Amino acid sequence: MSHPKASAHRIVIAAMAFLSLTTMTREARAACGSFEQPKASSKLTPSSSGFAAIHPVSLAFAADGQRETDGDPSIVGLWKIAFKVFPPGVPDGIVVDAGYATWHSDGTELMNSGRPPMTSSFCMGVWQQDGRRTYRLNHVALSWDPSGTVFVGPAQIRETVTVSREGRSYSGTFTIDRFDTVGNTVMHAEGRVTGERITVD
Repeated sequence: MSHPKASAHRIVIAAMAFLSLTTMTREARAACGSFEQPKASSKLTPSSSGFAAIHPVSLAFAADGQRETDGDPSIVGLWKIAFKVFPPGVPDGIVVDAGYATWHSDGTELMNSGRPPMTSSFCMGVWQQDGRRTYRLNHVALSWDPSGTVFVGPAQIRETVTVSREGRSYSGTFTIDRFDTVGNTVMHAEGRVTGERITVD
């Protein structure tokens, strides 16, 4: 018969190991365009970058990168953002990534994702106004393994969002397509994205 203290000690160790694994899994999934990190098999090389998988979108900009109408608020600014997916049985959705995004007046965008910086937490995009307070974004990202030395593939995030009338928030839909290092699609997901404007006040 095992000693009660020894059994309790083993239970504590098992619980700590489980919590550590859960945290690592959550961090791997909370990535800029990534729910799961595919197995890394090659370093980034010109012949295996998978960049051909990123499909360009033709975007035409006004001179200042936007087309404001009748004093409507612009997308330009700094936003606190969150991405949610809605699997069956989860009506409130699951946050798969969060961070901060800056939409610039020249039609470009920069996002600081919630993923670990060593795996490439910054990614960028290009946007166009498609209607009254409605904007379309084509966003590209690169993913690296936890060591920061092995390239695991690019990703493409597309968003269509609408800024609220008062200009303090936006919401819309997104799709994420993940590719391996040779351009094969390894994941596709859809969900809703929200933003809360950050000001100097």
